Amino acid sequence: MAKRLELKSGLQGETLVRKGMMKGRRKPAPQIRIAPDINILKIGGHGVIDYGREVMHPLCEEIGALSKKHQLLVATGGGGRVRHIMDIGIDLGMPTGVLAELAGKISEQNAIMVSILLSRYGGTRIHTGDLLELPMLLKLGILPVTHGTPPYGLYEHPSRSEMIPPHRTDTGAFLIAEVLGAKSCIIGKNVDGLYTEDPFKNPDAELIRDITAKELIRMNLKDMVLEPMVVGLLQEAVNIREVRIINCHKRGNIEKAINGKNVGTIIRAE
Repeated sequence: MAKRLELKSGLQGETLVRKGMMKGRRKPAPQIRIAPDINILKIGGHGVIDYGREVMHPLCEEIGALSKKHQLLVATGGGGRVRHIMDIGIDLGMPTGVLAELAGKISEQNAIMVSILLSRYGGTRIHTGDLLELPMLLKLGILPVTHGTPPYGLYEHPSRSEMIPPHRTDTGAFLIAEVLGAKSCIIGKNVDGLYTEDPFKNPDAELIRDITAKELIRMNLKDMVLEPMVVGLLQEAVNIREVRIINCHKRGNIEKAINGKNVGTIIRAE
């Protein structure tokens, strides 16, 4: 057998999947926080953008004003059109990866519209590949807007029992916050936070103000306002150790969340 070529390194000869591989190695350097002062604000398509002018115009005025005092990146959801295209795609037998591609196109459309609404405040639509340019863009006074769909696309994780892609726009906003080492990850919805049940179906549902990811997983809620994938990822994250869910229909909630006040639900890593 021919001799394998090896390059001298701390991981020389490793399969990269061996259990305990990192034990005994020198302590890794702290991860660089690319944009430690930025706040990632995800505004839902279904819960916010689809309400149209009545909600979006005052919301964009609020976000624009806040961008003069705080570093912000706005990530958009897809909304009703995503649900429509998913329904058609599932009926036609589209693979999960194709559904992810289709859904991403719609959240991109929303990012374009929101960036135009924010244009008077420096709102500029950016692509996923532009995230590493954020330090420069922020110094130029740009208010970046991107779509929340993570770029798995055709490589989306398959699911035997559920055709809906598990990595959607809440997850994308969280992953953006984590890789940037952001100050906060705020998920804007049309409800006051995370409830034990859908508050639109059960007005007596209990609002959960503060909970850990493990506690939330143990509750095994039938329905959540947040994508379950975010809760799982939160436990493994290095930089983002909490996610805030707020009602961004209510004026002032975004700034309160940026300033660390609990105006909805806080989900903590531990």
